[in-house]
Amino acid sequence: MSETPHVPQVHDLLPGQASSVPRMLLDRIATTPDREAYRYPVGDRWESVTWAEAGEVVRPLAAGLLALGIRPEERVAIASSTRIEWLYADLAIACAGAATTTVYPSTGPEDVGFILRDSDSRVVFAEDDVQVEKLRSQRARLPGLDRVVTFDGTPDGDWVLGLADLRELGLRHLAEHPDAVERAVAAVRPEDLATLIYTSGTTGQPKGVELPHRCWTYIGVAAEGLDILTEDDLQFLWLPLSHSFGKMLQAVQLQVGFPTAVDGRMDRIVPNLAEVRPTFMAGPPRIFEKVHAKVVQGLEEEGGVKAALGGWAFGVGDRVARARVAGRRVGPVTRAEHALADRLVLAKVRERLGGRIRFLISGSAALSPDVAAWFHAAGMVVMEGYGMTETSAGACIVRLEDPAFGKVGPPVDGTEVRIAEDGEILLRGPSVMRGYHRQPEATAEVLDAEGWLATGDVGELDEEGRLRITDRKKDLIKTSGGKYIAPQAIEMLFKAVCPLASQMVVHAEGRNYATALITLDSEALAQWAAANGFPPADYADLAALPEVRAYVQASMDQVNARLNRWETIKDFRILDRDLTVEDGEVTPSMKVRRKVVETAYRPLLDEMYTG
Repeated sequence: MSETPHVPQVHDLLPGQASSVPRMLLDRIATTPDREAYRYPVGDRWESVTWAEAGEVVRPLAAGLLALGIRPEERVAIASSTRIEWLYADLAIACAGAATTTVYPSTGPEDVGFILRDSDSRVVFAEDDVQVEKLRSQRARLPGLDRVVTFDGTPDGDWVLGLADLRELGLRHLAEHPDAVERAVAAVRPEDLATLIYTSGTTGQPKGVELPHRCWTYIGVAAEGLDILTEDDLQFLWLPLSHSFGKMLQAVQLQVGFPTAVDGRMDRIVPNLAEVRPTFMAGPPRIFEKVHAKVVQGLEEEGGVKAALGGWAFGVGDRVARARVAGRRVGPVTRAEHALADRLVLAKVRERLGGRIRFLISGSAALSPDVAAWFHAAGMVVMEGYGMTETSAGACIVRLEDPAFGKVGPPVDGTEVRIAEDGEILLRGPSVMRGYHRQPEATAEVLDAEGWLATGDVGELDEEGRLRITDRKKDLIKTSGGKYIAPQAIEMLFKAVCPLASQMVVHAEGRNYATALITLDSEALAQWAAANGFPPADYADLAALPEVRAYVQASMDQVNARLNRWETIKDFRILDRDLTVEDGEVTPSMKVRRKVVETAYRPLLDEMYTG
């Protein structure tokens, strides 16, 4: 990377690219006012709003922020789970010319206080009384926080307003200044700050990533250019909107105009898929691993003819899928076999996801090629993408017609990829951040004067320009024998092979062989125990069963058979609980904080190297 101090890049707008996020919204309302924009749950039913109706919700909220004195690029935070009000609040912030600071609802009070102080957030949208109480506990240290607006919490008539209160304030402001919102939108420039996202990070204190409007408007037009989405598609959105992945999908929706069914409740994902019947959905690898594991585990437990039928059906599906990608003709016998396999097995798997899925999008971490191939065999392409918060989540994505398993595809139009001499992936393009908030030195470490961003990931480009990620640069492990191990590849493989797996942490730094810490999926473990005649018990008791260790060992043997000798896992320990966000062991986007886990379980790791 160049040592020249970073100079923020100014990018020309592409054809069809809006100047700002609020301009995207107003253009969408003007273009398709009567088409469906959002669906959201109200009790046991789904309500629907058009783009024009959504605009009528957003406009007075934006005016309410203006009435509170919010100025251009000032920060307004949202501390909430994914729900329709999150989207309305975010769009209102944009239409007021302000910038959104995103806060995960699981963030502890001290970290919330740090984010709000560092960002100078003046107003916070808080989901409920739990979030409001966090703010109250930090209020003395947040002199710049003027107001809290709560979705479901209790207003106090002073510091804490209800959403209806903000709306009324906005309506009064509009009565005196009818064009206030339109003037605020017109003043927003492409390089103005739109979003401040604090990277949860796997090490160190979070840094605020400054993403201007041109990042999101570029992502929208670049996704539209892939020519895979239309206004007739239906998205199911459950991802955290506090994360850049969720925000990216919001920008794409504004550009293309398809409706989105939004509900962030994790326990409702499967029932919602059956009710909503979307045509596409995005998620991290864990959601696809869980679907894969549940089906595989179910077939294993059925045993006999059903297990054999499932194996045969997926074998046929895999042959047909690979032949079609390669452009090879599928013969009449294979077509007949595939029709039978689809009717008996594969279509039933698709029905679990609503039955109308055209494709799925995986991002935020690496997806196992085996899991991707399994979905493809079932008739659902998983388009794996690559990006980071610093690139507005979007940089590369697998093409629908070229599902190269184990690769994240070529870059989207307008983005460049380069591999440094040490293998690090470098990115440049309009989606790259303008820098870390108030951290010019940290910015200069990763972003040079030519606009190249050092991602910290290691990878390679193939002859077709498709990128393959091998690991995080800082996660590469060097054994005492001088051999390098890429832990993520092994961890991915294990989670694809073992239906009970939740997390795996490979350890070998400075050791003479590799070991692992493993956690299990509580639901899958309970299902396995019931199917194998064990009485109901809590996670810790089930995880300690010798039969469970034997099951995991059989999966590990399969993994080891596919590894180089120095990579094989010689020993492992099953932890008595899963890794959690609350204990700082995984980030809110489910990336393992390797150093935190290794420090917490150092005695257990050392135990595997004694004698």
